[in-house]
Amino acid sequence: MIQSTQRFDAVIAEIDAANATDPRAIAIGGSARPYELAYAERMSEQLLRIYPEASELLRIAARAQHIRRWDIPRSSFPDGRQGYMDWRRACREHHTKLVTEIMLRHGYGEEQISHVAMLIKKEKLKKDKESQALENVVAVVFLDHYLEEFLAGHSDYDDAKLVDIIGKTLRKMSSKGHAAALALALPERARKLVEAAVAREAATLAKMGTD
Repeated sequence: MIQSTQRFDAVIAEIDAANATDPRAIAIGGSARPYELAYAERMSEQLLRIYPEASELLRIAARAQHIRRWDIPRSSFPDGRQGYMDWRRACREHHTKLVTEIMLRHGYGEEQISHVAMLIKKEKLKKDKESQALENVVAVVFLDHYLEEFLAGHSDYDDAKLVDIIGKTLRKMSSKGHAAALALALPERARKLVEAAVAREAATLAKMGTD
């Protein structure tokens, strides 16, 4: 079991306090929870399920993955793929800035902060083990908790397009992430879409690493 340091606990508490002010809410077990706080908790839970020996810095990056994301609404960027990519880039810069300030307040060094920033910005994907681990967790959390919401919001997409979207997600993952995804107890339609994407991407996925 990983022993949390006092500064780690303080950083996590401050990230949670920031996310607890999210004006949006999500229903969990019949109770309303701040949307990004729930997301952060799910990220931490899934990280330790797939990577029980995850480092302190990887655990911080997972918890801060979407810190105060509502500060930068998607609607503030143009529609379309380029607008979406620009929004995602702006969000990552925002998350990195906030977690940097928090870590500095609690005594983390420049090298440690830079590593967390690299993880949140999704740099060195497929090259850095922790960056890959975080990407696996992001994808599994999406499939487990948010795929149904995505499907409901894109009822105009046919199954072929949805399989293509899920396939692109799978390509960012490693075989360890795929195994975690396939082990999820998904609703029938979501499960079939994921299985179809895995089957379609089989040749590509077979060449991927195991981390």
